[in-house]
Amino acid sequence: MAIYLTQESRVLVQGMTGGEGMRHTRRMLAAGTDVVGGVNPRKAGRSVDFGERTVPVFGSVAEGIAATGADVSVVFVPPAFVRAAVTEAADAGIGLAVVITEGVPVHDSVACTAYAAARGTRIIGPNCPGLISPGQSNAGIIPADITKPGRIGLVSKSGTLTYQLMYELRDIGFSTCVGIGGDPVVGTSHIDCLAAFEGDPDTELIVLIGEIGGDAEERAAGYIRDHVTKPVVGYIAGFTAPEGRTMGHAGAIVSGSSGTARAKKAALEAVGVRVGGTPTETAALVLAALEGTA
Repeated sequence: MAIYLTQESRVLVQGMTGGEGMRHTRRMLAAGTDVVGGVNPRKAGRSVDFGERTVPVFGSVAEGIAATGADVSVVFVPPAFVRAAVTEAADAGIGLAVVITEGVPVHDSVACTAYAAARGTRIIGPNCPGLISPGQSNAGIIPADITKPGRIGLVSKSGTLTYQLMYELRDIGFSTCVGIGGDPVVGTSHIDCLAAFEGDPDTELIVLIGEIGGDAEERAAGYIRDHVTKPVVGYIAGFTAPEGRTMGHAGAIVSGSSGTARAKKAALEAVGVRVGGTPTETAALVLAALEGTA
């Protein structure tokens, strides 16, 4: 099994005919994703030849759903158009919208994630790499050839660290890897993914990757204490961040000791989470936990 995305998922790509949309649609198809259509009002009725598959272009998400039964949308549109794209997908009844776009204004993220949630649409992102259930489906920009299906569930704020842990643990493999994004406002949280992995019988261990800024990891620690029975291994990016300096990542806002890597590590360790000091050490902790030696 997997969470949120399976081999049964039927995917629309909003912005498929743009440069990034074309490139990553090709990669998703190569990974086995069932991409059933693109969305572009100006190119409705056309189709795009990706070699082994020709994908139709629809004028709206609603038209795409009606024609194909799509239940997932991947959003590759410029930041100024994300709010409208997500609103359209939610109004059409899409179950999952994966927003890859970086640089979405925070007020737009607040508005569209709340709007989607009220209509039963789950948002992954914005500013995220998407998610992959290896061997089943890939929605976004995560490389599909660096791991295999397996027993680990991964939820991460960081795209780069998602890829690194996937690669380091490739011999075991993953049920699903979810890059939730590191912006101050995202549609799916660590807690959402922890709950989903806890309920997935094929996920034996959960890897949680956080980073400095905010209190998402501290809140996740409280949830783990009260609701998660599976082993959790963590890593927090930012131990070497200089104190008192503003960092570049949108979510990396630290005030006093709140939001620091050390504070997050302490909160997670207090509820039994093993936290690595580096990505490689984190991978070693995962191996030890699965082998029963940790």
